[in-house]
Amino acid sequence: MARVTRDDVARAAGTSTAVVSYVINDGPRPVAAATRARVLAAVEELGYRPNRVAQAMARRRTDLIGMVVPDARQPFFAELAHTVERAAAERGRLLLIGNSDYANEREAHYIRAFLGMQVDGLILVTQDPSAPGVTGVDATEGTPVVLLHHRAETERGIAVVADDEGGAREVVRHLLGHGHAEVHCFGGTFALSPSDPVTVRTAGWAAALTEAGLSTEGRLTRAPFDRVRAHREALALLARADRPSAVFCATDDQAIGLLRAADDLGIRVPEDLAVAGFDDIAEAVIAGPPLTSVATAQADMARAAVDLVLSAGADGGTAPAAGARTFPARMVVRRSCGCTGA
Repeated sequence: MARVTRDDVARAAGTSTAVVSYVINDGPRPVAAATRARVLAAVEELGYRPNRVAQAMARRRTDLIGMVVPDARQPFFAELAHTVERAAAERGRLLLIGNSDYANEREAHYIRAFLGMQVDGLILVTQDPSAPGVTGVDATEGTPVVLLHHRAETERGIAVVADDEGGAREVVRHLLGHGHAEVHCFGGTFALSPSDPVTVRTAGWAAALTEAGLSTEGRLTRAPFDRVRAHREALALLARADRPSAVFCATDDQAIGLLRAADDLGIRVPEDLAVAGFDDIAEAVIAGPPLTSVATAQADMARAAVDLVLSAGADGGTAPAAGARTFPARMVVRRSCGCTGA
């Protein structure tokens, strides 16, 4: 069966191929509502599918954005990727997603693959902005790159981040305000870069304790990021004779793992143990008990990242200045911290 062409659509709609192009591409010229309706009806009747590859070659633009995340199975990254996808769709772009699995080599693989597809830009949720696969993008043929959730470590880097330190400091102050003599930090630094969000949140925790005249020594547990392995680490922490009375978790996934460990050990939250997390994922509301957390402006950050990628790649446009665009973070109080009625 012969492939339906744009000429076929134009004949069926009684218009020119140029008008068909304007309708399909939503521009660059306006089309009268009645004419647009005829063209769309012809497209549907004939089963016309535009050749996006040919269009991309003609316009020198693929309308594709590549995004690499550490692990889309984790709720935070799943929500973040979905938010970026919506922002890209609002701007007429398609999003391609790859999972690095926290491995620099796999991250570099996806970066190379997306560049080979001639994406209009890259949005990277990287674990290491100094990795060769990330820094090497600067040497490519001008493909715009924006880091999301993680600060840039190069002079030319562009990043969209939350106020991780300020958010962590606020929620730890809140826990201290409940009268706890100490607040443990669950989910510390590992070998993460200084600009990693968890490192920055840990710094906020330490700053809040220092302000209160408290020591951080012996009060930091390096925990895995996924809730299953975090649960195993939390069991060891909460089984200690000197277990803490309050814990700040660097991510909500870690906090959910810790809440399950507390339940396994018969430790009541918040009566025996106050808990707070960070990210305010959707499951925080239905955690047992509902989890006090720090919410970030995820939708605004996603839109900013997409806009920065597109503006940097716009023909004749001015590339955005390097540096971090920091969005506010706010504490969301629920029952796990000891607040009643929340």
